[in-house]
Amino acid sequence: MPPSDFAKADIDDIVTQLTSDEAILLTAGVGFWHTHGIARLGVPAIKVSDGPNGVRGNHFLMSTPAKCLPSSTGMAATWDIELIQTVGLKLLAEEAKLRAASVILAPTCNIQRSFESFSEDPYLSGMIAAAYVKGIQSGGIGTTIKHFTGNDKEDDRMGSDSIISDRALREIYLMPFMLAQKHAKPWSFMTAIDLSIKAGLDLEMPGTYKWRTLDLMTRSIGSRKLTLRTIKERARAVLELVQRCAKECPEILDGDGEERTVDTDETRELLRRVAAESIVLLKNDSNILPLDAKKVKKVAIVGGNAKSIVLSGGGSAALKPSYFVTPYDGIINALGDVEVTYAEGARTFKSLPTLEYELLTENGEPGWVGDWYAHENDDSMVPLAKPFFTQLIDETRLLISTSSPKGITRRWTLKLRGFLKPRDTDTDFEFGLEVAGRARLYVDGNLVIDNWTRQRRGEGFFGAGTVEEKGVYHLKVGIKHEILVEYCDVRGPADGDEDEIVMDTFAAVRLGGAAVVEEEALIADAVKVAKDADVVIAVVGNNADWESEGYDRKTLALPGRSDELVRKVVAVNPNTIVVIQAGSSVTLPWADEVPAIVQAWYLGNATGDAIADVLFGKHNPSGKLTLTFPKAEEDLPSFGHFHSENGKVRYAEDLHGLSYTTFEFSALAVSKPIISEKEVEITISLDVKNTGTIKGSETVQVYMSLPQTSELTHPPLQLRGFAKVRDLEVGKTQRVDIKLDKYAVSYWDDKINLWVVEKGEYVVKVGSSSDKLVLIESVVLEKYFEWSGI
Repeated sequence: MPPSDFAKADIDDIVTQLTSDEAILLTAGVGFWHTHGIARLGVPAIKVSDGPNGVRGNHFLMSTPAKCLPSSTGMAATWDIELIQTVGLKLLAEEAKLRAASVILAPTCNIQRSFESFSEDPYLSGMIAAAYVKGIQSGGIGTTIKHFTGNDKEDDRMGSDSIISDRALREIYLMPFMLAQKHAKPWSFMTAIDLSIKAGLDLEMPGTYKWRTLDLMTRSIGSRKLTLRTIKERARAVLELVQRCAKECPEILDGDGEERTVDTDETRELLRRVAAESIVLLKNDSNILPLDAKKVKKVAIVGGNAKSIVLSGGGSAALKPSYFVTPYDGIINALGDVEVTYAEGARTFKSLPTLEYELLTENGEPGWVGDWYAHENDDSMVPLAKPFFTQLIDETRLLISTSSPKGITRRWTLKLRGFLKPRDTDTDFEFGLEVAGRARLYVDGNLVIDNWTRQRRGEGFFGAGTVEEKGVYHLKVGIKHEILVEYCDVRGPADGDEDEIVMDTFAAVRLGGAAVVEEEALIADAVKVAKDADVVIAVVGNNADWESEGYDRKTLALPGRSDELVRKVVAVNPNTIVVIQAGSSVTLPWADEVPAIVQAWYLGNATGDAIADVLFGKHNPSGKLTLTFPKAEEDLPSFGHFHSENGKVRYAEDLHGLSYTTFEFSALAVSKPIISEKEVEITISLDVKNTGTIKGSETVQVYMSLPQTSELTHPPLQLRGFAKVRDLEVGKTQRVDIKLDKYAVSYWDDKINLWVVEKGEYVVKVGSSSDKLVLIESVVLEKYFEWSGI
């Protein structure tokens, strides 16, 4: 019978039939991405896949090309619940089916988890998370809302203690999860790194190096620390999830399990749309934007991000794009025959750029050839003479993990051979080699980098890697220089850490490189092209090396000499537009000096097209910030307390965005509250009129101030509702209704451990952002009550 027949199974009967071993096996995963199947009882395994801005599939090495959405901070910047639901249904759910995955490990709705999460505002985060979940699950695919609550730091993330007051925990950090559960009911939650079975944690993932082994669990039963009854309760929950997957999307379980890539005109257009909707126009003095391509004669594009492949943040969010449009290419395509000059200006990479687009095989195919060698035995460091397996590899950042060839020895060697595309001129070229394991780089048979004999520990590859070791080689014009990287999955010795352990889970190697340049010359070139242009577009920002799971940023400043570049360029050309690619907040010390700033987040596949759509007026921006962008790091409440101290992290917004048109808010009305059975209903109504010269979209934001008679201190403004007015024509007015519930008027009382709604006068403020609240009304609640749950 097909695996999806499990949809008809009697779960009670299955649980009764489970042996103790089978029940134990169901409570932990198999490898990284699968649950355990029980063939005897017709229980299929289900596959899960990482999100949050795409569906990568289960291959770390040579992963399946995929659709990449904007970072979560960007998606939330749309403030568009309907759009995010559409993205969930038409992009993410369909991508999961192409990856043969029944459950997506997303969304992330932590408050401070950088580009992976939606917003620092708990209400916005929760409502966007709910839309994301609703969309995906309406397509028959499950979601796993995450991350661990309060797990917002990466440094020392496995051991630090997040110290949060009860009120802050309830009102801020747990609120997004509550809202998602109330409005969308995710199929699963990522709940804890504590593997407690008694506490109700159903499934341990991943299954590599799991604690819930047959041996340990059976010993726990024998010592009366666990009962088979408890284990079967956990197994039942897993069976219920599997059955739901079988019911909702049987074709996945009955399919061949192969991962596929499919791009259509429809999905490309939706990717471009959501990317453009994510963009936030932070500044637009003298209406320098949008640019008119018919009137501009010469455009200078500068910045280290302009031609770079800046797709997403790093870690779980990283994936291989099925296609990608750089900001440079997007702008060029939009300009047509306009003269364009380019200068890098200032480099923005942290690690030297990967070289997958610079390498060819001997036969001229993109990439290089990987020869895998088994060793004499599992404990030997001596590789055999004949390759165990050979394959074409089109990546130079290889997170091999558990993807080594099946049947190879525990210790193995991989030799990667290819040829650099010929250079136009003689040049010194700097290579960078980073490994979780050990490796050497040879160019034309010459040893250039030894990251094998002695190593320096680094923070890459989830803390398992070395620092990037570098070496320079002189490349000759027109020559295909041979590149050879010899890698072994056994870590080399380092000062203070001589252990040469096998990298069973995090085997990885990364080769990068770039021509050697003088920093001063780069900036001078950018200043020169800027001076001669009608307008300058400076594309600066971070990338997946600066913003990644596994480690924290050390500063909010833009990398390298980016700030200096912007200042020197605008000094010679006041018509300078700055485009920022960053998944989270950055400082903008030159903000008062430039006429226009565009926050472009990480936008995924359609990056360049979406940026061009906004710059040249094809799309009228309507995004709003989801995070505070401080003028300086010292302006942050947590300044000086970013790190953990003795393993403890102590937790001690301007939601802004412009448009090319203008809007007027008027006729605010607040309904009389309806209170029944510990529920509250208040309707906020107002008119929104497009008073500008072009069609546009606007977000209506509703903030609430709790009664001043309250004994407790509350934030003066709390976002409690929002709505998106889409494509409003010039001169037209639309009536907007926003419904508020008990969440809008509640706070957590840590003395009685309940939510409280007080009697008294609540102030309602409405506007387009938290600093433009143009309408004010009050509403009186005449009844006090307490509540719990959701």
